Amino acid sequence: AKMAAAASELLTGWCLFGLALLAILIFCWVYVRKYQSRRESEVISTITAIFALAVALISSALLPVDIFLVSYMKNPNGTFKDWADANVSRQIEDTVLYGYYTLYSIILFCVFLWIPFVYFYYEEKEEDDGNTCSQVKSAFKYTLGFMTVCAVLLLIGAFVPLDIPNTKNSTEWEKVKLLFEEFGSSHGLTALSFSISSLTVIGMLAAITYTAYGMSALPLNLIKGTTSAAYERLENTEDIEEVEQRLLRIKSKCRDGRPLSSRDRRTVQQLEERLRTLRRRERHLETIEKSWWLKFCEAIRPLKIVWGVFFIIVALLFTVSLFLSNLDKALHSAGFDSGFIILGTNLTNPLNMLLPVLQTVFPLDYILITTIVMYFIFTSMAGIRNMGIWFFWIRLYKIRRGKTRPQALLFLCMILLLIVLHTSYMIYSLAPQYVMYGSQKYLVQ
Repeated sequence: AKMAAAASELLTGWCLFGLALLAILIFCWVYVRKYQSRRESEVISTITAIFALAVALISSALLPVDIFLVSYMKNPNGTFKDWADANVSRQIEDTVLYGYYTLYSIILFCVFLWIPFVYFYYEEKEEDDGNTCSQVKSAFKYTLGFMTVCAVLLLIGAFVPLDIPNTKNSTEWEKVKLLFEEFGSSHGLTALSFSISSLTVIGMLAAITYTAYGMSALPLNLIKGTTSAAYERLENTEDIEEVEQRLLRIKSKCRDGRPLSSRDRRTVQQLEERLRTLRRRERHLETIEKSWWLKFCEAIRPLKIVWGVFFIIVALLFTVSLFLSNLDKALHSAGFDSGFIILGTNLTNPLNMLLPVLQTVFPLDYILITTIVMYFIFTSMAGIRNMGIWFFWIRLYKIRRGKTRPQALLFLCMILLLIVLHTSYMIYSLAPQYVMYGSQKYLVQ
């Protein structure tokens, strides 16, 4: 009976996981195809962007799954369920742990190898129309720099943090041998942890830049809305009339047979080109104005305003929760040496109070924690989309619908992978007690 119950639970979990994975892949494909340029699209860059975006979403969804699994094994009275004996619970915990390590290893692979290689390969393809072999060699040569940084981080994480006993009788060879023994006993997990922590710091800077901007830009854009197609057509018609009048004024100079000056001829060519562009835009706006999608967007305009106000309230809630949680760590934690570990909660933030209350109605707490994670991901995507890709004060790429270059999409996915690493850490500050223990109860002896 226990085995049948466990198998049933496992089968249900795998079915839900398969459906969620399919939904994520469909969303990633639609999102990438929506923003990538039709003229400059490349198969390898498209596949890379879809895969990296899917990895980011799956990694962000792993935390709610982790909380659900460890909580679902227990009854409300604190006892384990019949099917969740010691072996089964250990297998589930190990599976989730391996899931974390696998996804984080894939993130390292994407950030340090795959995405840089595809980026440089596409750059070489634009600059040189030679054979594929030379492009691969050039791209791999530039990617070696990223691989060197990754190797250095792995080596530092593998050997530097270890506490090697300093015995007077031990030789240098014995110390080196002990280093490799310690590295082997940890199976390289310390090296992976240090590398991920280093990327998390970079992700924090990206979250400060893009996620913070997205948390304000997304609700304000929903409230403000976009310019209507009818208004844009009116402006476009006025521009067409203005250009036509300028053309008539210039061409009226040659009515008596005199030729136009070289300056006037250049101006006429520019105005005629602009007139063709404005007329193409007018035909495009006519098509948009008659589309059913525009009518649907106008119908749900009040709902967008409501969602915008709601997202502003959510952003304020997260700000207050993060401030109170970090203030609690600063005042009551064990200090810098312990990583600001805090036992218990002295200053309760609103989110940490709300999630345990929602535990009484299944599955409201899991829906909320999943919504929080997805909120950070989508506000980050909105921030990157609105700001574009910047290097300090220099704008490298713009993110525009149907006009985004493959390099910009690769940068977007890399930044999003780094933000996901920081989001997984930041969630612990939003609701530390709930994220650590979920809805688990324990028996009082």
